Amino acid sequence: MRAERARTRVGGAALTLAALAVVGLFLAMPLVVVFIEAFRAGARVYVGAIRHPDTLAALKLTLLAALLAVPFNASVGLAAGWALGKFTFPGRSVILALVDLPFAVSPVVAGMLLVLLFGRTGLFGPFLAAHGFKVIFAVPGIVLATVFVTFPFVARELVPVMQSLGTEEEEAARLLGAGFFQTFFRVTLPNAKWGFLYGVILCTARAVGEFGAVSVVSGHIRGATNTLPLHVEVLYNEYAFSAAFAVASLLSGLALVTLAVKAGVEARARRVAA
Repeated sequence: MRAERARTRVGGAALTLAALAVVGLFLAMPLVVVFIEAFRAGARVYVGAIRHPDTLAALKLTLLAALLAVPFNASVGLAAGWALGKFTFPGRSVILALVDLPFAVSPVVAGMLLVLLFGRTGLFGPFLAAHGFKVIFAVPGIVLATVFVTFPFVARELVPVMQSLGTEEEEAARLLGAGFFQTFFRVTLPNAKWGFLYGVILCTARAVGEFGAVSVVSGHIRGATNTLPLHVEVLYNEYAFSAAFAVASLLSGLALVTLAVKAGVEARARRVAA
């Protein structure tokens, strides 16, 4: 028995060390290297790269796309998660498949589809051009691409949560005379709030870091349609390595803030559950 326990402890320790080694090698070390390279040329070069007008424009565009895409996907994802998690109806599996579509389609392909739809020679392009509305190679295209790639996160987090909660509390609220909105905002949403917040955090992280779909529809217009990930690529291709790593460190900082918020939400959810 003691030998078996010893082997179990050794095996567990080996697996833990292997997991830590993988995390350190593929996650922690690249993050450390980004910050080392960002400050290699000195703090003045770092601050200059961050304060450069093109960097500030890319930061503003990145935050704008996230501020427009995340609330939209949060609202639609909340409705979809509630409908798919609480009810069974014809076509439910088709809607679930459509919700998962951005996971299955490459972001680059998604960007190409947007070009085929809204480009100058696309399906809706001539109509939009005739009315003076530009989507591709402009901010609306970037927002649409961000909305598409981040669409599933909130809904996919909420569906299993809604399913696990069941419908008993909502039925009891309706029997007591509560209306639809009273039931939804006082019963359904409070019970699912942690899953909803977790989905919003993941959606925000993906919106800030999206590259593929945005790269196709942006046109790479410096200071106008470049987001932070695209600006990093431009600087790196121009051999401005210190500036590229400085901007990359800004993205990494946003990712670390997102992880901290995510950890806080999870810890809060565990305390409430306990």
